[in-house]
Amino acid sequence: MKTQLIVFLTLLYTGFTVAQESFEPAVYHSEGDSLQYRIQYPLNYDETKKYPLILFMHGAGERGSNNTSQLTHGAKLFANTGNRNAFPAIVIFPQCPADSYWANVDVDRNSAPVGITFHPDKKPTPHLRMATGLVNSFIKDGKVDTTRVYVAGLSMGGMGTYEIVQRNPSLFAAAIAICGAGSIESATKYAASTPFWIIHGAKDDVVNPIYSIEMAHAILKAGATPRVTIYEHANHNSWDPAFAEPDFLQWLFSHTQQN
Repeated sequence: MKTQLIVFLTLLYTGFTVAQESFEPAVYHSEGDSLQYRIQYPLNYDETKKYPLILFMHGAGERGSNNTSQLTHGAKLFANTGNRNAFPAIVIFPQCPADSYWANVDVDRNSAPVGITFHPDKKPTPHLRMATGLVNSFIKDGKVDTTRVYVAGLSMGGMGTYEIVQRNPSLFAAAIAICGAGSIESATKYAASTPFWIIHGAKDDVVNPIYSIEMAHAILKAGATPRVTIYEHANHNSWDPAFAEPDFLQWLFSHTQQN
């Protein structure tokens, strides 16, 4: 058992190191504020071409100021050489500071699962606004295929995924929200324009899986057909089986936005 644990930790560390090396550190500045991020360009990047862009939004546990922690979950998938060859894209992992949040939401951590109240009528948080601005800056520079802009996120980032799509319903060609939650009443704003894959663990004791079920119901009610995956035995870390899905990236890249 001890040997197996050592092997597992070695593989985990190695994968994280490879991901960290392939994602370059950078900082986006806007209105006197800043957003740190990591970016991975396609292999054999050609500046004369336009590429798909993927924005990945991390969870609350990866917040900070080291511009590294946000790579903990998901970066290894995108850094995989086979995936980079099959799905060439600009991949961006912004980092939300410890005192901020992606979504404009009140989170009550005195209960388990946590209590969540969204504020869709209020302004976006500064760092969601900057994440949107960061994506738009790459589009403005002519580096992005605007029909193939994607967003995915887990936990807090899953909440941010719903909200960034809600506030920009014509920007993203597809979205994946893992163990997240969103504003039910806002689903009508994007259901027809942005396909969603909603993923959650049935045993999640941090973010209640009911939130994902309710979001799926709201999108269905709005006339769209989300893909929904509930892992029977997964807790909050449903991103692990999600990233192991053989068509995780294929599903994203199969969608294009009609601009």
